[in-house]
Formats: sequence, structure tokens, C-alpha cells
Amino acid sequence: MLRSMLTAANTMNQLQKQLDVISNNIANSDTTGFKRRNTNFAELLAQQFTNFPDDSGSRLTPNGVRVGVGARLAETNVVLTQGALVKTNRALDMALTKENQFFRVLIQRGNGEQEIGYTRAGSFYLTPSAENEWMLVTSDGSPVLDENNEPIVLPGGFKDIMISNNGTLTALAPDGRAIASANLGVTAILRPQLLQSAGDNVFTMPNLNALNVNTADVAVNMTGNLRGQIAMMQGALERSNVDLGTELTEMMITERAYQLNARAISLSEQMLGLINGIRST
Repeated sequence: MLRSMLTAANTMNQLQKQLDVISNNIANSDTTGFKRRNTNFAELLAQQFTNFPDDSGSRLTPNGVRVGVGARLAETNVVLTQGALVKTNRALDMALTKENQFFRVLIQRGNGEQEIGYTRAGSFYLTPSAENEWMLVTSDGSPVLDENNEPIVLPGGFKDIMISNNGTLTALAPDGRAIASANLGVTAILRPQLLQSAGDNVFTMPNLNALNVNTADVAVNMTGNLRGQIAMMQGALERSNVDLGTELTEMMITERAYQLNARAISLSEQMLGLINGIRST
């Protein structure tokens, strides 16, 4: 009975982690550009109990009895399926229309260090950066980077902003003249499962050298001739790709599995009580 309790407890702990992932998906169902995660489980190591050997040669399975000790959450994967596009007709709203492309932004770490982040949320704003200068930032104030990984700063005096489908931003004067331009920094992520969540709907890259992975095999900055492959739409935003129906169904299935394992612990405890009662008589 103790083994059944340990097996159920192990699995319940991992099911709680799955519930956390599902809850995060549901909580961000209205977050612009959010990408849901799914979970995959794997069996924990089984224990081998050797019984009497069978030398007759008629047995097709190995000798002994193998008993599992539960399951674990093996991995959580980012799902990059395209979310629905919603028109806003706002000049600084941009929606990427290719699944593996991300805007580059500059994020601040808690220790004061800066790092390049990747996001699909294209709801941008302008904030004063110096006298008569405006910086392009995300909704949480992180600078948006250009193709050279420099913050995009525009001079004052412009009337309108135009952004082409390949990510070229142009500031227009009241008479229609172009007074400044910049190319939005866009990166194509080739191996999205290596991305690490940095919060605020932003991802970062792990230490690829420690993983012995070539950077070119993971991400490609869309510069030069590659800018022609960028696909985005001005005046629109990409919605989250979370399907509430699917998430709620997964939540109910996970809760049922959790209840089943909790019931196994309860029954094991009752059986231990019965054994202890028999011993005491």
C-alpha cells in the first residue's frame, strides 16, 4: 500500500504542474500575440522485482515483475500556430502573419543587465526619449529594436507613421515628406522549443554555447535580402492562439486524473488502517 501511495503522490505533483500550464493558457486567452503551451508526460523509472526464473524458453517477456512509480511532466512546448488577426486601424499596431517570426525588443533584467527578447505582441507606443525625440516601445515600455539591435528613435515633428509589409517604418512630415525611417528588427525562430519565457509575453534565448547548439540553427535575423520574407500587417493585432474550449476540456481531464490518484491514496490509507487494526488484535 505504501508503494501505491508514493506512486499516486508522484503523479499528483506532476498533474498540478500541468494544471498550472493550462491555467496560464486560460489567463492569457485575451493577451495580444500570446502563444499557448502544451504538456507531454513520460513514465518514471520502473522497478524490477526478480521472481523464479523460467528456463523453459516458453516465456516471451523478461523474467521478473516491473512496477512503475508514476509519471512526470517531461516537457512543455510552445505552440506557434497563428492567432486570429483583429483590425484596429491604429498606426502603431502591427501583426506578424508568419508563425515563426518575432519582433526583437530590449528587456531589463532584475540585476540591471539588458537582453534581447522576442515577442509577437505588436501593440507599440511612442515615449519621449530626449528633447524632441520619440522612442518606439512595447506596451510595457521595453524599447523596440531595429535590424541592427538599436532602439528605434524618431525625431519630433512628424504627422503620421507608415509601416510596410516587410517592416520598414517611415515617419511622415505634415507635407507628406519622409523625415525618418527604420527597419523593425524581426527574427525567424527555427527551433521555438528552445525559447525561454521571460514574462510579459516575451521570450529569450538560452545559453546556446552551453547546449552546444549553433545560433544559426535556432534563429535567423531577417536582414538584407531576407527582409523580403517578412510578413506583417499595419493597423492590426494578432490575438492569442488559445482555444478556451480545448483548454477547459484539458483542465477537466487533468482534474479527473488528479481525483483518481487522490482516491488511490485514500484507499491505501484505509487498507493500512485495516492492517494495523488486525495486528493490534
